[in-house]
Amino acid sequence: MAAEKDYYDILGVARSATDDEIRTAFRKLARRYHPDVSEESDAEERFAEAQEAYAVLSDSEKRTAYDRFGRSGVGQSSGGPGQGGWQYRSGGGAQVDPADFQDIFEEMFGGGGGGSPFSGGGSRTQRPRKGSDVSRSITVTFLTAALGGDEHIKLDDGTEVSLRIPAGIDDGGRLRVRDKGEPGAAGGPRGDLIVTVRVGKHPIFTRSGLDIMLDVPLTAVEAMRGTSISVPLLDGSVDLRIPSGSSSGRKLRIAGKGIQNASGKQGDFFAIIQIKVPQSDSLSTEGQEALDLLERELPDPREGLDGFS
Repeated sequence: MAAEKDYYDILGVARSATDDEIRTAFRKLARRYHPDVSEESDAEERFAEAQEAYAVLSDSEKRTAYDRFGRSGVGQSSGGPGQGGWQYRSGGGAQVDPADFQDIFEEMFGGGGGGSPFSGGGSRTQRPRKGSDVSRSITVTFLTAALGGDEHIKLDDGTEVSLRIPAGIDDGGRLRVRDKGEPGAAGGPRGDLIVTVRVGKHPIFTRSGLDIMLDVPLTAVEAMRGTSISVPLLDGSVDLRIPSGSSSGRKLRIAGKGIQNASGKQGDFFAIIQIKVPQSDSLSTEGQEALDLLERELPDPREGLDGFS
C-alpha cells in the first residue's frame, strides 16, 4: 500500500510555513485544480488532496496534532467523525466543512453558484469565463505610423476589423481591440484582439522618436557659398536656407515639423547636410582647370592638427 502523502508536501510548503504561506499555496493549487476550471485529468484528485491538507494546516490545533502524530492525530481530533464540521470521506482521510473554504472560493472565483464536488452538495455550474485574446501583426507605411490612419485586419472567421493607427506609433507598438478575440465560456465576454504594428521604411525619411531626419545632398559649391532649397516635410514642404560653409553632417532644425503623437507632443524636423562630390575624371577640361584653381585657393583643413602632415 502506498504511503500517504505529507500535507506539507501536497501544498509545497516547508513545515515552518506561516499561515499566510499556507493560504497562498492552497490558493495557487485551487486555481489550478478546481474542477470547475481545470481540464487536467487528475484535477479532482489533486484538488481533494490540497483541500484536505489545507483543512488541517490552516487550523492551529489540527496542525499541532498533525505535526506530533501524523494523520492518525488529526483523524481523532475535533470530536470524531461528523462532529464540529469534521468529516471522513469513503476513500479515507479527513475533509473540512465546505463553509471553511467559502471565503477563499468567493475571492478566487467570484462567489455565487457552483461549488466544489468535494464540499458536500454543491452543483458544478460552470462559471462565465472571458475568451482568449487573439494576436495578429500588421505592417503599415512609414507615413501612416507618423501621421495616423485607418487599417483593416481580416480574422480567421472571415470578419474584418477596422483598426485606428494612432499618430506617432513606434515599430513594435501594440494595439488592443476589445471583444474581437475568442468567444467566452458559459456566457462570458469575448477576448480581445492584440495587434502588433510593424512600420515600413521610407525612401528619404528616417525617424528618432518623434523627430524626423532627412539627408539633404549639396554640391561642394552650394555648401561653400550657401543656398536656399525646397525641402519636403511629412506634410508639404519648406524653403530651407543653407548657411555658407556648411559641412557634411551639419543638422539644420525646423522646430515643430516632426511627428505629433496622439497626446499632442510634437517632434522636430532635421535636415542633415550631405556634400556630394563627383569623380574628378568626370569633369570637363574647364572643370579640371577650375578644380586646380580651387585647390590652390582653399585653405588646408588639417593645418594645425597634430598627427597630420
